[in-house]
Amino acid sequence: MLRTQFEEDLLNLHNQFYEMGMVVSSAVHKSVRSYIDHDKNLAQEVIDNDIKINDMEVRLEKKSFEMIALQQPVTTDLRTIITIMKASSDLERMGDHAVSVAKSTIRLKGMPRILEVEEVISEMSDYVKKMVDNVLIAYVKTDEKDARMIAKMDERVNEYFKQIYKMTTDTMEKQSETIISGTDYLNVASYLERIGDYVTNICEWIVYLASGKITELNSNRDEQF
Repeated sequence: MLRTQFEEDLLNLHNQFYEMGMVVSSAVHKSVRSYIDHDKNLAQEVIDNDIKINDMEVRLEKKSFEMIALQQPVTTDLRTIITIMKASSDLERMGDHAVSVAKSTIRLKGMPRILEVEEVISEMSDYVKKMVDNVLIAYVKTDEKDARMIAKMDERVNEYFKQIYKMTTDTMEKQSETIISGTDYLNVASYLERIGDYVTNICEWIVYLASGKITELNSNRDEQF
């Protein structure tokens, strides 16, 4: 009887984590859409919805601790619970970065824009969202091979960042009126780059879940604190 209850709890935990991931993926997408389209209402929606993401993480963490304490799971089950705890904390941080992008939307009122930079930011965000969605599927399938492939995608995110950095700083040098919006573009690109790093963290947890080994997938990554 206890075992069945435990399995049900584990499945619920699994489903809640996936649901949280979908909410975060949507927040990332909406935050950048709001930024590119100058949609203040959409940006506000992302900011208001962040409390839901935080609540989901707290619920997951509480339930995880409870299951570890009461059921004393071993091996694979314990790995699943640890993965969900660690990866949900990465998701929560991704949600925070989406909020930062949304706040930039509200800040950036009527500033001169650099449209070709916004195009690349839009591309970068689509790519990052694809990583987020793919990592959730890899998690559901406990697919180590996919997780390693998704972690590799982060190299492209870093390339996007370098491209945006170069385009923006070149324009800022030539057109000083773009300095405020340009600085903001660099911030938004760095938030997206961080989200890519957190996706890579989740890939590492999927590898741990599948193999029991803690593996660093992109060793050239900047350390995130």
